[in-house]
Amino acid sequence: MRLIRLAPAAMPGRTLLPALLLTLVLTLLATALPARAMPSTFGPVIGNALLCRSHLENRYFHDYLTSAFGPAYKREGGAYWFRPEATLWGLEVREVMVSDDSSELVFVAAVLEGTPEELEGAVRAATGTAFRPVDASAFPLRVSNPGSTIAYMNDKSKIYCAKFKSQPVR
Repeated sequence: MRLIRLAPAAMPGRTLLPALLLTLVLTLLATALPARAMPSTFGPVIGNALLCRSHLENRYFHDYLTSAFGPAYKREGGAYWFRPEATLWGLEVREVMVSDDSSELVFVAAVLEGTPEELEGAVRAATGTAFRPVDASAFPLRVSNPGSTIAYMNDKSKIYCAKFKSQPVR
């Protein structure tokens, strides 16, 4: 490796190597920092989307989450996956998923700490939105009138709103 020397008047006897190392260290630290704090708009924007109270446009939600929390940590199963440091309806949000263009559905989903019963109670208390079980099984899906769904996700809850993509006008 060849070292580049600055003009003697600028930095006598020094090379650019320390500056390059400092830049590298700062870059590595910036990528290793924890996720950004929850923006004040997270509840209204993501919460209303999960409750099917807003138009679903995956590009919008992808851009919103990226600007608020940084890039998705993975892309899998037709979705971009984010790990925000956030809460909704008093429960900790573990992950938020937004559909990518490979899916035939447009959706926004979130995994939250707590059982579906706890999530359902928290949503009802905060927004008045009611959910009803779709069957009498031990772990039923719960669906609201607008179409939002709460499901079991191991020992956590998943809530999502999914719609078929609209067809282009011809």
